[in-house]
Amino acid sequence: MGNKHILTVPGRYDQIRKVVTFVAEGAGEAGLDEDAVFHVELCCDEACTNIIEHAYGGENQGKITVSYEAAADSFTITLQDNGHSFNPQAIPPPPLPPVQPTADLTSEEIIKNLKIGGLGIHFMRKLMDEVHFSFETNGGNTLVMVKKLSPRGK
Repeated sequence: MGNKHILTVPGRYDQIRKVVTFVAEGAGEAGLDEDAVFHVELCCDEACTNIIEHAYGGENQGKITVSYEAAADSFTITLQDNGHSFNPQAIPPPPLPPVQPTADLTSEEIIKNLKIGGLGIHFMRKLMDEVHFSFETNGGNTLVMVKKLSPRGK
């Protein structure tokens, strides 16, 4: 396992870009290709938004701690908060067909389409290789997302 890199930010929407940039830089250094880095960015943006909206119920209610670790064959991101726990199994499946990035659909448009409730977790599960949630009984959530690295030279 490589070194663990950790960043803690206040739970505010204006801090999400900092988290996304932090993780994206690490993903690039770990060897993820452009598409995989984009997936990581989308999922981190969505996860932070969910933490602020749902775990904390608004801005400035707590902190978000993000860390990442690169291994030879995978890149692992962990997001932690101290907000209300929730059951991801209780989130209904999205009403829309999955949105795939295309030449005529920008990442901003995809993100706008994602803001319809319940799509975030669905999207994370589609774009990442593994998604694990765990909860503390006294409040707090941990989200672990794993993106596998393609073998080099493909």
